[in-house]
Amino acid sequence: MRRSGIVGTDERANASSRNSLLTSLVLLPQTFYNSPPLGELWPRECGPNRPITSSTARFAETDDMNPTTTRTKFHVELIKPSHYDDDGYVIQWLRTFVPSNSLACLHALVKDVQERRVLGDDVDIVLNACDEIHTVVSTKKIIRRIQQGGGRGIVFLTGVQSNQFPRAADLAREIRTAGIDVVVGGFHVSGCLSMLPEIPPEIRALQDEGVILFAGEAEQRMEQLLTDAYRGELKPVYNFLKDLPDLRNQVTPMLPREIVRGYLSETSFDAGRGCPFQCTFCTIINVQGRKSRHRTADDVEQVIRANLAQGIHKFFITDDDFARNKNWEPILDRMIEMREQEGLHFKFLMQVDTQCYKIPRFIDKAARAGCSRVFIGMESIASENLAAAGKVQNHVEQYRTMLQMWRDKKVVTVAGYILGFPADTPESIARDIATIQRELPIDMLEFFCLTPLPGSADHQALHRQGVPMETDMNKYDLEHITTDHPRMSAGEWWGIYDRAWHLYYSPEHIATLLRRARAGGIKLGRISWSILFYYGAYRFERVHPLQFGVFRRKVRTSRRPGLPRVNPLVFYPKRLWEIVSTYGAMAWFAWKLDRLRRRIEREPEGVAYVDEALERSPHILPRPVAAQEPTSTPISAEPDVISLERPQWAA
Repeated sequence: MRRSGIVGTDERANASSRNSLLTSLVLLPQTFYNSPPLGELWPRECGPNRPITSSTARFAETDDMNPTTTRTKFHVELIKPSHYDDDGYVIQWLRTFVPSNSLACLHALVKDVQERRVLGDDVDIVLNACDEIHTVVSTKKIIRRIQQGGGRGIVFLTGVQSNQFPRAADLAREIRTAGIDVVVGGFHVSGCLSMLPEIPPEIRALQDEGVILFAGEAEQRMEQLLTDAYRGELKPVYNFLKDLPDLRNQVTPMLPREIVRGYLSETSFDAGRGCPFQCTFCTIINVQGRKSRHRTADDVEQVIRANLAQGIHKFFITDDDFARNKNWEPILDRMIEMREQEGLHFKFLMQVDTQCYKIPRFIDKAARAGCSRVFIGMESIASENLAAAGKVQNHVEQYRTMLQMWRDKKVVTVAGYILGFPADTPESIARDIATIQRELPIDMLEFFCLTPLPGSADHQALHRQGVPMETDMNKYDLEHITTDHPRMSAGEWWGIYDRAWHLYYSPEHIATLLRRARAGGIKLGRISWSILFYYGAYRFERVHPLQFGVFRRKVRTSRRPGLPRVNPLVFYPKRLWEIVSTYGAMAWFAWKLDRLRRRIEREPEGVAYVDEALERSPHILPRPVAAQEPTSTPISAEPDVISLERPQWAA
């Protein structure tokens, strides 16, 4: 489930096989992403000492020869909030992997209003933006900046998902104490206003403190919103859910390089919004609609060229399902032309459905256009689960054929797998994972707990029925249990979620993934890096890959209100041990993984490797697997090669 516009898109590096994976882990930003020197990598603060992006100087120059002109500054602060971990600390990284399209959309829209001087020729809009996932947000510095600039301004908390709402609310309250206007938008606000009969208590509480709500998409709305803010005429709610904009020829998403650097020099854009399917767990269709609204090929070309000009070559196309973008072919044709005729180099990740392989020319053109990774909404291999979720477009027996077609183009496949459908039990989930390992040539698998997200049909149904649900929105991150299950206790449900990562990324199956990659002509470094990213995120940092980054930061003073601030003499020694044990274990794992990669690269029959998943049979039929049955081709019994478990000192 991904997000776009003011309502948010955040949603979802290839290592060279010549380099040691351990070296890649230590020098990750420089090795993979052409990032700045290590001295420039330390986290920035969204404050006056180093504004992330600001633009007023060139406007101020125009009136230098007219000293009688009185200029007014109007500050616009864009903040993409993070959320709290289980200990109450804000999840932040030195660098992170998943760029925010919400922030890119709003930044470009405010920039457009700024450049057109909508507020008047004597008004300078001072624009600052930051993503809290890789930037320290100081509300005191933001308040001081606005007050020192004349006291006029507005703060947008953008792309706020349900799990980010508590953090966004805390930031909003801190800023509101200074009397500064705050607007909160995102899928939580939009989803609740779209699907619930009344505004829920956590949103109502913010309203009571004077926070403005924005539901819908900001294209064609930013001029009105900033004008109202400048004049002091803001409305309590801006609801445009029933009036979604045409995306053709709109202002396109764009972030300056200094922000994109925080995402390891990968940025995002949406080529379209909306999804035609009716999955009950998804919020997209109830916020962005089921009709495909798309950008033009010219729009996409403009985004790519603008980013290439600032040295950005990697993109995440955030469409919930790019295959259902009605303009997919002209867009891909344009990208192919840029790559093949002009020699421009760029790559991208996109999201598709399991039926995309039936669209003539789609996979071939996606690969030629630069698709290096594809996220596929597989969700389950149990037909009864897919039916219960309204995901009727998925046909389990066709998964293998679809995956093999992507493999033929050397595209790394990533699939989402949801745990907690009504028919699931710990035993059935373990059997299904074994079936996937044996019969499907999927590369990376990432797991989610079925969560009734506000804005989804699932949440609406439970709300109407009065079924108890978790009241702490911070836990709606697809990793926590938020409601009861008919066949599993909360402990059993979370237990199998925890086990699922280790079951799929077992030492034996990791070797199988590498062997399949070699047989398919995919560089093993791409797969070993992906394993370190997807599995390492959960195993070592205990976060989902979508929240993962390079070097976890814990700011002692950035703790959730209501939790005690730990004494520095206790906090810092404990944090030092966490760093040493976590990254020591990760480095050890990376070294063992790299040894395994190099060994498999030397296997004389590696290119001829074949297993059941690589066979060109048209269908798979999930079947029970005995607990003792091997789930993938075993590798040699050389213990120092296959042992990928953590050493006891790092447990």
